[in-house]
Amino acid sequence: QVQLVESGGGLVQAGGSLRLSCAASRSIFSINVMGWYRQAPGKQRELVATITRGGSTNYADSVKGRFTISRDSAKKLVHLQMNSLKPEDTAVYYCKVSAESGIGYWGQGTQVTVSS
Repeated sequence: QVQLVESGGGLVQAGGSLRLSCAASRSIFSINVMGWYRQAPGKQRELVATITRGGSTNYADSVKGRFTISRDSAKKLVHLQMNSLKPEDTAVYYCKVSAESGIGYWGQGTQVTVSS
């Protein structure tokens, strides 16, 4: 059963924008933190941004001022607006949702490619 469905990845030129979205299934209850991570080829997966149920956000230094995370808790959606994209933002982006129970769910990943 697919728990998280991501969309919005693609190919964009440097300086462009993309918006990623992630929808959590109704079977995931009491969602606490929602976030985005990314993994570039040959590198470890890293945090991009997270947002708590209360709306507190956390960003990687490399994306501060360029990316904005938001959520619609009622619809179990989380978005990542990415502006001023750079070639170094190229990676597979993963959505992660953490429930109050402590269980974490990962999406299948969506490719973001930024050409120079």
